[in-house]
Amino acid sequence: MFNVTRKSIRWANSTLTLETGKIARQADGCVVATLGETTVMAAVTFDRSPSETADFFPLTVHYQERYYSSGKIPGGFFKREARPSETSTLTSRLIDRPVRPLFPEGFRHSVDVICNVLSHDCENNPDIVAMIAASAALSISGLPFKGPIGAARVGFRNGRYSLCPHMSLLNDLNNTPDQRLDLVVAGTRDAVMMVESEAYELSEKDMLGAISFGHEKMKPVISLIDELKQEVGKPTFEFELPDNAELIDQVRELGLVEMRQAYSVTDKVGRQRAIAEVRDDIASQLNGDEQDAPGLGAAMKKLEAHVLRNLALVEGKRVDGRDLSHVRDIECEVGVLSRTHGSALFTRGETQALVVTTLGTGEDEQIVDALHGNFREPFLLHYNFPPYCVGETGRMGPPGRRETGHGKLAWRALRAVMPHSSQFPYTIRVVSEITESNGSSSMATVCGASLSMMDAAVPLKAPVAGLAMGLILEPDGQYAVLTDILGAEDHLGDMDFKVAGTSRGVTSLQMDIKVAGITVEIMETALGQARSARLHILRKMATVQSSAGEFSEYAPRIKTMKIPVDKIREVIGSGGKVIREIVEYSGAKIDIEDDGTIKIASPDSSALDKAFERIQGIVAEPEVGKIYTGRVVRIMDFGAFVNIMGKRDGLVHISQICDRRVRHPSDELREGQMVKVKLVKTDDRGKMQLSMKRVDQATGRPR
Repeated sequence: MFNVTRKSIRWANSTLTLETGKIARQADGCVVATLGETTVMAAVTFDRSPSETADFFPLTVHYQERYYSSGKIPGGFFKREARPSETSTLTSRLIDRPVRPLFPEGFRHSVDVICNVLSHDCENNPDIVAMIAASAALSISGLPFKGPIGAARVGFRNGRYSLCPHMSLLNDLNNTPDQRLDLVVAGTRDAVMMVESEAYELSEKDMLGAISFGHEKMKPVISLIDELKQEVGKPTFEFELPDNAELIDQVRELGLVEMRQAYSVTDKVGRQRAIAEVRDDIASQLNGDEQDAPGLGAAMKKLEAHVLRNLALVEGKRVDGRDLSHVRDIECEVGVLSRTHGSALFTRGETQALVVTTLGTGEDEQIVDALHGNFREPFLLHYNFPPYCVGETGRMGPPGRRETGHGKLAWRALRAVMPHSSQFPYTIRVVSEITESNGSSSMATVCGASLSMMDAAVPLKAPVAGLAMGLILEPDGQYAVLTDILGAEDHLGDMDFKVAGTSRGVTSLQMDIKVAGITVEIMETALGQARSARLHILRKMATVQSSAGEFSEYAPRIKTMKIPVDKIREVIGSGGKVIREIVEYSGAKIDIEDDGTIKIASPDSSALDKAFERIQGIVAEPEVGKIYTGRVVRIMDFGAFVNIMGKRDGLVHISQICDRRVRHPSDELREGQMVKVKLVKTDDRGKMQLSMKRVDQATGRPR
C-alpha cells in the first residue's frame, strides 16, 4: 500500500534516518527525520498561483511541539497545546532564516512548512532534526529551492568541538563551566547561511572554528538529502518570474541622481521623506497603468539598493556620512527612573533602548513546561518594539516572532555573565523598551541591559556590549563589511551579523545571510571589525557604570541559609503552621528548596533578622551554657515550659525564675511571653533544664 523510501547514515554518534512515502502523502513534500529516538515530521505545501498582493516571498514556517512526543500531558488548565511556546517560535525562525534566501528573487507563491515533533528522547534536540526534515521536504517537493541545506549543533568543551552534544550537556551552560558553547549553524554544501549561538566568552578564532566545524560536519546530511531527492524528488515547478528589466532601467534613468541626493541626507526621518518624494516623482513620470505596475515597488528597491551599495563599495561611505568601520555616537545614562530597582538609557545614533531591571524572589521565577521536563528560570529578558520607535502607527498586541527572537538573542548574550544563584539569589527580570530604532535594537538592548543590571547592583561577571555588522557582496567577489549598520543597510544589504561579548570574548553570535552564503574570509573580517567596535562601546559604557551600583531601597533584600534536609519538616510545620507563624511574626517572604536552601526576602533588614533568628532557633542544636530567647508555652505549679527551638520545650523550674522566692510561676510569667533563658543541662532523653535566674546573674540585672 505504501511506497516508502528510507535513507540512513551514521551521524552525530547516532543514526539519522529520512523517510518519505508513508505519512502525509497529499502534501507536496513530506519527510520524517529521526535522530536517535527523536522524530520530526516536516510537510511542505505551496500554491500554484502567485500571490497578487504580496511584495515579498510568502513563506510560513510552523514548528510545533507535541507533548505526547516525550510522554507528557500539557500543564495548565487546558490540557492541549495552545499558543506556540517560546521554543516553538524560536525554532520556526531558525528554520525560516537559512531557507528563505534560497528561493528565487521575485518568487511570490505561498509556501507552508509545518514541522511536528512526534517523538523526543530528551537527548537529541528536535530543532536540528526539524531543520533537516524541512530541508529534505522542500528538496523533494518540486519547489525551486536552491538547497538542500544541512544543519548542525556545535559544542566546545575542554578545547574540543563536539557535534550535536546531548541536551543534558547544554541545558544549563552556566552551571557547566567546561561546556562553553551552544551553536547552531546551517548552510548549503558551499556556504554558511545562518548561525545562532550562546557562548561563554570564546575568542573570535574559536567561534570561527566552531562555524567551520559545523559546516563541514553537515555535508554528509546534505549528501543524504540529495540521494533522497534523486530517487523521489518531483519535477521542478515551472513558473514565470516577472520581467521587470525594462521597468528597472526606466526607474533608474528617471531617479538615479535624485535618489543619490536623497540618500545623502544623514537624518533618518529626513532621508525617508526625501526618498518618498523621489518615489512619488518617479511614479508620476510613469504614464498610464505603469504607475500601478506590480513590479514598480521592486524596481524602486533595486534603485535604492544600487545607490546604497555603490556608496559603500566605490566611495567607502555610508548613507549617514560614516566610513565603513565607524560606530555611531553613543550616549549612556543609568538610574534614569527613581522607583525602579535599576534602569538605563542607551542611545547609539538613532537607536535607543530604555532598559529596566526588577529584582524578585524565588516565587517570581518563570516555570517552563518543556518537552524534556519542567524547570525554573531565574533570569528573564523581555523586548518590546512599539510602532512609535520607527515613527509609525500600528496595532499593539502580544509579542510577535520578531520580539521573541530579539529578546532571546539579548538573553543569550547576557547569560554568560550572570551571577550564580548562590552568589546572588534573586530572580532578575529585564525589560527593554525600544524607544527609537534605526539598526540593531537587539544589540542596544544588550548594552542597556548590562548597564541596567549593574545599576540594580547585580554583580555581573563583566559588562557586555554588542552591535550588528553588515555586508555588501557583489557577484564578482568584491565586498565591504559595514560596522554598526543602519536599518536601510540591513534591509538592502546581504548580511545581518550580530556579535555580543565582553572584553574577553564573544557571548553570542547571530548571522543571517540574504545571498547564497559567505566565505570564511568575510566572516573573519566581520568578527575582527566587530571586536574593535565592541571594545569601543564597552569603554563608552564604563564612563557611566563599570561595576555594580548601590542596591535600591525599594528592592527586596534576600538572606540565604542552608539547613539539614531532615530539618525542613520542622521549619514548615504541620500543614505549614510553623512557616506561616514565622512569616507573620517577621513580615518576610520565605522560600524553602528541596536541598535545604532557605531564602528570606524583605526590603526591611530587621524582618530578615527576625525570620533568620527564628529559623535558626528551630534547626540549631541546643548548646549548654548558651542564652536563648524563647516563648512561654505552658505554666505549671512547679515552673514554666519555654519553647526555644522549634518543637523543643525546656523547663524553667520555679526556683530558677528569679533570685527571690516565687509563690507561683504565674506571678512572674504569662503564656506567650518572650523571655531569655540559659540552657543549664540536657539529659539523656533530650529534656532541657532552663534558667532565667542565671541569665539575670550573667547580665548583672537581677529581678
